[in-house]
Amino acid sequence: MANNAFGIDLGTNNIKIYSRNDDQIMVEKNMIAIENKNTLFAYGDSAFEMYEKAPGNIHISYPLSNGVIADIHNMETLIKYFITDLQKGNLKPAEFLIAVPTDVTDVEKRAFYDLLKDANVKAKKITVVEKAVADGLGLEIDVKNSQGVLVVNVGYETTEISILSLGGIVLSRLIKVGGLKFDEAIRAAVRREFSLIIGGKTAETVKISLKELEEEKRGAVVYGRDIVTGLPVEREIPTKLVEESLEEHFNTIIDNVKVILERTPPELAADIYRHGIYLTGGASQVSHLAERLAMGTGLKVNVAEEPIGSVAMGLAKIIKDDNYKSVTYAIEGMSK
Repeated sequence: MANNAFGIDLGTNNIKIYSRNDDQIMVEKNMIAIENKNTLFAYGDSAFEMYEKAPGNIHISYPLSNGVIADIHNMETLIKYFITDLQKGNLKPAEFLIAVPTDVTDVEKRAFYDLLKDANVKAKKITVVEKAVADGLGLEIDVKNSQGVLVVNVGYETTEISILSLGGIVLSRLIKVGGLKFDEAIRAAVRREFSLIIGGKTAETVKISLKELEEEKRGAVVYGRDIVTGLPVEREIPTKLVEESLEEHFNTIIDNVKVILERTPPELAADIYRHGIYLTGGASQVSHLAERLAMGTGLKVNVAEEPIGSVAMGLAKIIKDDNYKSVTYAIEGMSK
């Protein structure tokens, strides 16, 4: 691809953009803060800082929902600002490669293309690649050979379970379970057991630090509002409670992986048995998920070293190496 090329992985929670010019991956929160309904107030990480703390006239939102674009206008604004930042304020014609989920409709896939076309980022060529294929490449898997590979990408709102072979996707399933559901489960458990309301950011911090807390054999200290008195309080939450609250969602992921495995052709199933499952995505690092998945399926689980950036790393590989051109495509009726 051209020197001025970008690989974009639009996550519900984080947006990852690979820039060919400086060979770097930018990771920012996929969030936008709008003041008085029409003025851009903040975007990316700085918008996330304000989340759950902003006054009524500042609306903070995620333009993506369940892996697909929910608010195209705000998403266009975000893309334009991020690409302008990466080009140091001087927009030049560029090629774009964007990762799209497999298990979504053609209309939803087309929205990803239209997004770049209409965002005024001087896109001279737009191609797409299935997210799971880019994931596989980012995990250092040779996706173009005939071996079956099972990739489980646990994101913020969705988990994508895919079986890859010969540079394509044999089976795929997108389920609405991810990091957000984990956070909600923790909030519900804390509310039920301690009559305490905690924010989403607090629940996320507890989820991320769970492994460390277990190793140190101490509870998670949280701050929130007491339901009975209405006053702010501090409580220590036992890690066991957090672990049990996540159980149900872990089981949902395991059950769906089993459904995919049951539908897998026998030859590919044999490959998967040999290689195991590849686990990636921002929410895949949650303590005990990998062990539970291994126990539930009887397969080895390979955990990604860079779970948030694996798709973007795959996009970088495709942009830099023409041998992988064949895994990309232009959507029907769109610019070739």
